[in-house]
Amino acid sequence: MHIGHIPLANRLFVAPMAGVTDRPFRQLCKALGAGYAVSEMVTSRKDLWNSLKTSRRANHEGEPGPIAVQIAGTDAPMMAEAAVYNVERGAQIIDINMGCPAKKVCNKWAGSALMQNEALAVEIAAAVVEACAPFNVPVTLKMRTGWCQEHKNAVALARQFESVGIQMLTVHGRTREQGYKGHAEYDTIAAVKAAVKVPVVANGDITSPEKARDVLAATGADAIMIGRAAQGRPWIFREIGHFLATGEHLAPPLVAEVRRLLLDHLQDHYSLYGELTGVRSARKHIAWYLRALPGGEAFRQHINTIEDCTTQWQAVADYLDALGQQMDRLPAATGVDAEPEEQEGLAA
Repeated sequence: MHIGHIPLANRLFVAPMAGVTDRPFRQLCKALGAGYAVSEMVTSRKDLWNSLKTSRRANHEGEPGPIAVQIAGTDAPMMAEAAVYNVERGAQIIDINMGCPAKKVCNKWAGSALMQNEALAVEIAAAVVEACAPFNVPVTLKMRTGWCQEHKNAVALARQFESVGIQMLTVHGRTREQGYKGHAEYDTIAAVKAAVKVPVVANGDITSPEKARDVLAATGADAIMIGRAAQGRPWIFREIGHFLATGEHLAPPLVAEVRRLLLDHLQDHYSLYGELTGVRSARKHIAWYLRALPGGEAFRQHINTIEDCTTQWQAVADYLDALGQQMDRLPAATGVDAEPEEQEGLAA
């Protein structure tokens, strides 16, 4: 599969999630079988580009390509300028955010709110494509099925986006009104796939190898994008890849492997965020990894009391050493059952 002229390793993608898909997490998912990962969204507001949060989100040091950066905003010239800014700093693909349902984003008419204004949405897409063309950088776009149940316009917009040069479309099978509640539907994604010639990616509620197979079959999509199900389970990509190739399930990962992966992830995380922010922002990742394991909830509460990286890292190492004495492998995954949290908004 290709995005424009850029080849991808496979058709298993990591969804951009604010506060989650930073460089350490993207690199981990790629190492565990993801063929493509998009950065957390970066604002088009020029006055925020030099902020610490935005600079971290734009950090791709040592990350294997292709480097994809998602941008968000409501003004076509500003979005075009943001695209060029990120291309000049290493982005090989630019993705436009028209899928985020967070209130702080939609209240500014960015993210999925743009689907209510089709003319502006297409104007932004065309401006970003034009800005990236001299650099030979393809532009992709992520959207929802529509703003609400009564206003599903993904198919109409997809045709217009394709006509102005968007080279891949990702569709989350929910409206903005749904947020992350209820269930994703795939009929609209199938309709988008039938309406355009560019690659289409299916997103929403893909939590297992069987669900990945079924969504690909139901939509005819060229690829699938996984978000929340990869939180604390980055090996889901290799599990799905193996199942799609063989029809067989991989055994759950060894506790010893999870120990190595998580501890390496934490070190990489600390190096990006520093001591104060690193120890606090790592807590959610630790909780996701360990939530379904014996004593996981009690350990999460303990982790939340630790205020330095060295002690946090050692506590995780000790917990997994003890777990390794109880079992060789993690229990088999049962999917994502927790109520999803609303994703964070624009970078600042």
